[in-house]
Amino acid sequence: MLELTNAEWVALSLSLKVALTGVVVSLPFGFVVAWVLARKRFPGKIILDGLVHLPLVVPPVATGYLLLVLLGVNGPAGAWLNDQFGLRLVFTWQGAAIVAAIMGFPLLVRALRLSIEAIDTSLIQAARTLGASPPRVFVTVILPLVSPGLIAGSLLAFSRALGEFGATIAFVGNIPGETQTLPLALYSALQSPGGEEMGYRLVALSIVLAVVTLAASELLGRAVRRRLTGDAL
Repeated sequence: MLELTNAEWVALSLSLKVALTGVVVSLPFGFVVAWVLARKRFPGKIILDGLVHLPLVVPPVATGYLLLVLLGVNGPAGAWLNDQFGLRLVFTWQGAAIVAAIMGFPLLVRALRLSIEAIDTSLIQAARTLGASPPRVFVTVILPLVSPGLIAGSLLAFSRALGEFGATIAFVGNIPGETQTLPLALYSALQSPGGEEMGYRLVALSIVLAVVTLAASELLGRAVRRRLTGDAL
């Protein structure tokens, strides 16, 4: 059985909190952006698509540095947030959650976009013809049809957030109990003399989390498909 120290439990709980918060924060924005990319035609669409996927191709440390410049206490957005709301993101777990949201955003949008593009628009038109309001159409028609992509995208973004290292350490640092997630704790263990044992445990824990996330994705996907198709198998 994998026995963790208190510091490792703290890193695990912080990783889960940061990753889950990042996914929840990015979900509404991801759905809107995915819908726009899938259903709308407008000048500059390719630019928006490129910006959405930028975190996948830009080095994570560069993304973290840009966030530090923009959201740091002396940055334009960071200074405004600090002055108006007393909110400081740099070197906090909330800042780590913002990093998690940004790094997982392209994966979330991609999965949602594919599901939205697969929707038969005649179903939406039929629901509107029968008098359903836009909110009712969204809840009863659109949301069930995109749920496979929503689940897959959320779990992909969650997994990406759990493994995030470069942007996190550049923006919020490696502060035990505040911003030290599992990857950062593993990095610290491997940099410390005699930290190999802790490193082994953290690697094993990371593998367990990855397997659980993949299994959850598969099980949820099957459940949604059975519900949509009425297949009992």
